[in-house]
Amino acid sequence: MVVSTRSMQSIVLHKRLDLRIEEQAAPLPGSGEVLVRVERGGICGSDLHYYHRGGFGAFQITEPMTLGHEIAGRVEALGAGVSWPAVGTMVAVNPASPCGQCEFCRKGRPIHCLDMRFLGSAMRTPHVQGGFSQYVVCRAENAAPLNNGDAAAGAFAEPLAVCLHAVGEASVYGSRVLVMGSGPIGSLLVMAARFAGAREIVAVDVKDEPLVYARKVGADRTINIAERPEALEPFAANKGYFDVIFEAAGQGSTVASAPQYVRPRGTVMLIGQGATAQLAVSGIVTKEINLRGAFRFDSEFGLAVELIDNKRVDISPLISDTLPAAKAKIAFDLAGDRSKSMKVQLDFA
Repeated sequence: MVVSTRSMQSIVLHKRLDLRIEEQAAPLPGSGEVLVRVERGGICGSDLHYYHRGGFGAFQITEPMTLGHEIAGRVEALGAGVSWPAVGTMVAVNPASPCGQCEFCRKGRPIHCLDMRFLGSAMRTPHVQGGFSQYVVCRAENAAPLNNGDAAAGAFAEPLAVCLHAVGEASVYGSRVLVMGSGPIGSLLVMAARFAGAREIVAVDVKDEPLVYARKVGADRTINIAERPEALEPFAANKGYFDVIFEAAGQGSTVASAPQYVRPRGTVMLIGQGATAQLAVSGIVTKEINLRGAFRFDSEFGLAVELIDNKRVDISPLISDTLPAAKAKIAFDLAGDRSKSMKVQLDFA
């Protein structure tokens, strides 16, 4: 990456809970790239894993890493060979850059690219630096124009794309849907399932506060299973009630319990990560349950941008707090408290 003599501020994690605002050299766009001046960045669950635990799943930070992959901003400069999007265009940045050459890319499955570069990820060393900086460089095709110029909404394109992918893989049209875990991804799953034509959506969580947001964005019914664990029991009768269940909590207990609530030949889709669960395999076998995972997204990013840009979905109810980037540590601590926040965004403007 080429750097300029201009400096910028970045939000850099050195180790668990060691988050710093650092002065760095601003990048310059290379051939086929654009320079984006970041305006908004959403704090994701994976960012919180890195912040609180020093890693995400099996991947630990071994060197300082700029966090963040839910970002939007304005194109500030074009690299060689780039004429679009034009300078000044507001864009949502797709954080995924598959190699295009490996076996999975060639077979049309870039989600599973063997040489994926994903913003703010310790999955490879050197780590891929993230987007929580005043400036970021990306491939021109990764900068999706936002005609309405709304950076706060555009920063939701990545998590919405994750949910559109999961919902698309589960085929929810006309289905009864259960969403287990009503944090940002769970609530976006509610929105995506409603958009895709779900017949009924029930959302559950162990706290009341996230359920308020789930109701705002389209859940027909919400249940606090910490206060009323018995409320789910009727859904297990007669071999289950739901056609599709999305596990978005990333908890072993919800993964293990989900199969009892799904109908024979229904789908249990796992989106939450980090859980270790013991499953009753006999129930999965005898009910012929489709148990599968959903990871990231592909073409759904473009769809997410279009839906947000055309206001076919309204994500504004999910923005609970916006803090200046200079207060990143306060913002991360707030985002980690589910009783006080839903989606916390950083303002880089």
